[in-house]
Amino acid sequence: MKKIASVFIIMTVATMILLSISCNVRTVKADVDYSIERVTHTVEVMYNGYVFINDTVTLNMTGQAPNSFLIGFPDRYGPVVVKCFASNGSNTYPVTLNVPLESHVGFYGVRVEFPQGAPQVFSVGFILSNIVIAPDPNEPTGYTLDFPAYPSLTKAAGVCNVSIVLPEGAGYVGGDVPGFVYSRENLQEFAHFPASLGFMAAEGNIQIIDVAQLDRQVRINEFGDLEGADTYVIANRAQRTVNSVEVFLPLNASNAIAEDQFGRTMGAPNVTDASTNRYSIGFAPSVEEGRSTRFTLKYDLPRENLKQEGSNSFALELSSFDHLNYYVTQASVTFVLPEGARIQHVEDNLANTTYAISRNVFQETVTVSRQGIIASENFSVAIAYEYNPLWLSFRPTIWVWTLAIVGSVVVAVAWKQRKGPTRISVSTVAARLRPEHLKAFVDAYEEKKKIDLEMESLETKVQKGRIPRRRYKVRRKTLEARLGTLSRSLAEFREKIRASGGHYSDMMLQLEIAESEINEVQAGVKSIEDLHNRGELSIEAYRKRLADYQRRKEKAETTINGILLRLREEFR
Repeated sequence: MKKIASVFIIMTVATMILLSISCNVRTVKADVDYSIERVTHTVEVMYNGYVFINDTVTLNMTGQAPNSFLIGFPDRYGPVVVKCFASNGSNTYPVTLNVPLESHVGFYGVRVEFPQGAPQVFSVGFILSNIVIAPDPNEPTGYTLDFPAYPSLTKAAGVCNVSIVLPEGAGYVGGDVPGFVYSRENLQEFAHFPASLGFMAAEGNIQIIDVAQLDRQVRINEFGDLEGADTYVIANRAQRTVNSVEVFLPLNASNAIAEDQFGRTMGAPNVTDASTNRYSIGFAPSVEEGRSTRFTLKYDLPRENLKQEGSNSFALELSSFDHLNYYVTQASVTFVLPEGARIQHVEDNLANTTYAISRNVFQETVTVSRQGIIASENFSVAIAYEYNPLWLSFRPTIWVWTLAIVGSVVVAVAWKQRKGPTRISVSTVAARLRPEHLKAFVDAYEEKKKIDLEMESLETKVQKGRIPRRRYKVRRKTLEARLGTLSRSLAEFREKIRASGGHYSDMMLQLEIAESEINEVQAGVKSIEDLHNRGELSIEAYRKRLADYQRRKEKAETTINGILLRLREEFR
């Protein structure tokens, strides 16, 4: 009987423990349980063909809020994701890219982390590359968009409302979805719906380009006048030439002037939308497929933007890129302060920005940079600095001393001349450099540049199957022969110019350094392309490195073009 009683007691205790554990497990599960009440899936095609997908999720909490949330789409779109972010309007949340949607395959997932628990409503934004939009080869204003029709979730959603936002005046042609607005009730978990959509857009409303760089510089002079300059670097990714692009200036900017990469004035910018201060900039010549260009817009800003907060303290807050309708790979804002000013503090409203402050003897400059930006992020920068008005007399004082020194030198030279002429030895080396030598060098170099461009175009055409392989080999052999002849001629002229000494020797040295930089960039681009093709480099890292190489290349090309321009002025 004692044994039976002992066994009964043990079984009773074990049963109570199991029931307690079971209840605790159910309680824990109930504590973090939730359902998805609604999802708003917005797909916006931006001006440069990039696609902004914004999923606004509304949760119905039946317990404690979850600390993370999984969302994604079919894995075919994974390679074209260039950026992802999450927020609820007031807070931003960390995201982890390319994670599995639980144990399911065929999806590209993103995990959003909520350190304080998920809010009831939050948004997850994705930027997709313009690879997902393809121009219609038979219709100049026709396009096909490849996109996820619905988000992929780990739980069913009560309703999913979808809006496709296209440039004004776009027309629906057809596709896998019924139109630009549609919805689905009881969207099942792990929905897998890649879709395509055909549409028409007015000419010029979409340009398949990469805005690789946008640098805004604001220069403040000693009188409080503000001058702005926006420098764009764009690359044509469409199978069409680009004749113009649209740009956005600050709302209170005026007197806009456009200049090309050599500082030459371009056609006058045309206002296309006064409410957003949008301008159209024309290119002459057009930007061909696969090529890039750089241009700058200069403008004035009103003094009212600069606030004086004390006798010597000033503050400037600039809301940058508010109305951009495209994705910018690398953006920056630079403030150039008046001579004698000292920075007190700089701040911006976004995370993951970098600061750079440069100082020379009399002047300070601060640059705030960010990798990847769109208008909805509301990127703004504020700066405060100290400036003593006594610096207004600095330049006049320098000029007075300079004139005094020059006057003393003139008097001394005149006094020596009264004592008799002084023999001056003139180098005969520079006399051997004739204007026709400079002209021949510049002409040969320009022809070499044209051949290099033609060879690049030839490589692109053969890779895309636009010309037969046999014709490619014949044409390449002809170009290489001509390039070899030009290289020998250039080497001879280069030595003659270098031997003349002075600034000619310096220009040849700068030319060689720029050429070496371009060669290094070409080797680097080939290396990252190989890594990307093997899957060892993500598209975001690939684009970042490619943009860095592009900046280096264009800086070197600007140096070369400037040297050729200076040499051309010598023999005119």
